[in-house]
Amino acid sequence: MPPGANIGIVGGFSTVLGPSFVQDIGIAYNNTTWTALAQAMSTAACAPILGKVGDVIGRKTTLLLGIAVFTLGNILSALANSLLFMLAARFIVGIGTAAMTPVIMAYIVTQFPQDQIAKGFSLYMLISSASVILGPTLGGLIIAAFGWRTMVWVCVAICAGTFVACLITAGKEETQRQSLQNFDGFGAALVVVFFSLVLCIPSFGQNFGWTSKAFLGVMVAATISLVGLITAERKAIHPILPGRFMMRSAFILSVLTLFLTQGLMQANMTNTIVFVNYTQPDNSAVSGYAISVMYLGMSLGAVILGPLADRFEPKRVLIGSLLLTGFGCGVLFLFSESTSVLLLMASLGILGFGLGGNGTIFMKVALSGLPPQEAGAGTGTYGLFRDLAAPFGVAVFVPLFTNQITSLIAGGVSETNAAVQSIHALAVAELLCIAVGIAAVFFLPRIRNKGEET
Repeated sequence: MPPGANIGIVGGFSTVLGPSFVQDIGIAYNNTTWTALAQAMSTAACAPILGKVGDVIGRKTTLLLGIAVFTLGNILSALANSLLFMLAARFIVGIGTAAMTPVIMAYIVTQFPQDQIAKGFSLYMLISSASVILGPTLGGLIIAAFGWRTMVWVCVAICAGTFVACLITAGKEETQRQSLQNFDGFGAALVVVFFSLVLCIPSFGQNFGWTSKAFLGVMVAATISLVGLITAERKAIHPILPGRFMMRSAFILSVLTLFLTQGLMQANMTNTIVFVNYTQPDNSAVSGYAISVMYLGMSLGAVILGPLADRFEPKRVLIGSLLLTGFGCGVLFLFSESTSVLLLMASLGILGFGLGGNGTIFMKVALSGLPPQEAGAGTGTYGLFRDLAAPFGVAVFVPLFTNQITSLIAGGVSETNAAVQSIHALAVAELLCIAVGIAAVFFLPRIRNKGEET
């Protein structure tokens, strides 16, 4: 089983792990957020560090170590009997993910011909998205029949099988090992601290209040660590974050547009569930069908739209996929108090189709011109920002939607009417963000299919 599919299926299982775990040990459901956040923190923050390590000690070694750590984290998850234990276990799972993903992307960057890079990323996105479609369904069935611990042990078996398969099939190490001398250890520590705090900011604000001591404390700590990180990276001989690569307009504008659009994925999934719960409380299963269609749309978008960036100017294809994303958001204007499952599926399906194409093309554009010897560090750095995009979308668009519903209900509007008005207002906000993203794409440099920027 390819490592990408391994991450996708086991990651899909993880979406149904949190609620079952907190219910089993008898704690509040809002603690599910922390189990997901623990893994997201290490996945995002450790990606540039372990990508850099892959460039130094070799990608094959890093990949195998990543699968081993990923497996260990799942073993500990299966044994967890407290929230603190589970948080530590999921953090370790995230470290394993952070080691594997940059290596997989680096192999695509270095092994695929430059005029077929988008096709390689399309395959990667297809495997990841298709695996996530299956994961929640299979995980839910296993939990219903045998319990959440059995489901996690199934994850362990999948991981172990993947490790053995990679160990047998992987060829000789193709990258020359380098010395760890002058490795930016201080910068690596500050990367973990700063970006972990960044991911905590939205959760602390929503759970404790935007003026609370807890939130302000996290903000101050994040600011101090950012200043320290900038100082450390300027002094480092081999910095963790490749400054020259990150300062390119192709990278900056791609990341900006990524945050404005790809973050909508998680936000719209959550908001659709909330919308259905308000308008059709006895028919909540329909939102699950719509979300599955969204992942299917992402898979199709990756495999259909993504490769077009190898044949045509990537900017043009990207604008087309962003317009599709906007069309999916525009369907929200048709939502009513009795929205049909077909309309829900159409909205998220079209949105997913556009996002699948976007995700593939963003990788091609942002990683263009990346030297092979820095492929791990570059893909890891991009992965860091990509993994921050979804929490960003949730932090912005979910409170925007739910708080407006609460405000309208407090003003005397019925729950169903409040949800409809709020989803329409959300559509306006999302379309404005997509318009800004399209404007940013116009300023991207022209990317030739030989990997050269002009």
